[in-house]
Amino acid sequence: MIRSRVSSRFTRAFAVPFVFGAASLAFTLPALAEDPHTMHMQHGHAGAAAAIGEPGDDAQATRTVDVDMRDTMRFSPATLTVRRGDTVRFVVTNSGKIRHEMTLGAAASLTEHAKVMQQMPGMTHAEPNAVTVEPGERKTLVWHFTQPGTVEFACLEPGHFEAGMRGVVNVR
Repeated sequence: MIRSRVSSRFTRAFAVPFVFGAASLAFTLPALAEDPHTMHMQHGHAGAAAAIGEPGDDAQATRTVDVDMRDTMRFSPATLTVRRGDTVRFVVTNSGKIRHEMTLGAAASLTEHAKVMQQMPGMTHAEPNAVTVEPGERKTLVWHFTQPGTVEFACLEPGHFEAGMRGVVNVR
């Protein structure tokens, strides 16, 4: 009799927190799945990245391009031509006083992501096709252009894309 009381108390002591923990997780996962930035990060970049090329190996870079980002909401240069198969090392400098980023992507993907960023200001990116650069900083993005066509780049900080902070890489 004593054994079953101890066993019963022990089971309840651990079962209750476990059940509440599982229930809260069950309510949290759908909320994360409905988060547009989370969904975009899981699905949008991977497919778009494959269509525009792939992350490059810095040791294999065939070309280095200095890119300057300014508070006038412009990239310099804003247009670039590369050859299919080139691995480009972009040395991205933020000459402004506010944060900027350079994200490579397809036009539709960048437009969609810019809308999401409007809803989630302050987000930064850790994908291989993007760098977030604080004022006065310099970062490197290395990309291997595997397909001919047009690859766009943009700053997706809220309002920057809409102000025209975009550019084009023509892959021949």
